[in-house]
Amino acid sequence: MFAISLGDGAELRPLEPWQAEEFLAHMDRARDLVDQHIPLARAASDVVSARAVLTGYAEKQAADSGRIYGIWLGSTLVGGVLFRVFDAEAGNCEVGCWLEPAATGRGLVTRAARVLIDWAVERRGIHRVEWQVSSANEPSIGVARRLGMTREGVLRESYLHRGVRQHTEIWSVLAPEWRARKDAAAR
Repeated sequence: MFAISLGDGAELRPLEPWQAEEFLAHMDRARDLVDQHIPLARAASDVVSARAVLTGYAEKQAADSGRIYGIWLGSTLVGGVLFRVFDAEAGNCEVGCWLEPAATGRGLVTRAARVLIDWAVERRGIHRVEWQVSSANEPSIGVARRLGMTREGVLRESYLHRGVRQHTEIWSVLAPEWRARKDAAAR
């Protein structure tokens, strides 16, 4: 298995079905924070359901329609990033993330998402990368900003979560914009 250094003792690695127990232990630590905005924590409530989540992404990866990666800090799984949607033929994908409280404020998600976006744009020819986020999720909106994404609009009350209708913000970056930002940072 590969690991990509994110600096500061953190690594990005594939997250696979055989890691269901580790994923569940992580979700138990992350549950309250993650569940505020996305249903991932609810979807992984025991080992069987945690394995099902990871198996679903393994199947998406096999079909080239999504992928999931974990962020490890030392030997502990503390979060992750994913291609919730990946459509190479259309040139579009959606990147998402989650993190447990002990790992917040370190820039881990921003660094991990950069790795995913760079791979999608440079290796797979993706033209448009989306970031969909609840309007109430300020940390995730901050990641979209740090990634140089543009806020395109708000889908009002488009997402039912925990019995409450949420606004969904749509952020994106296009391949030429991504490359221009990388070139400017390299100078």
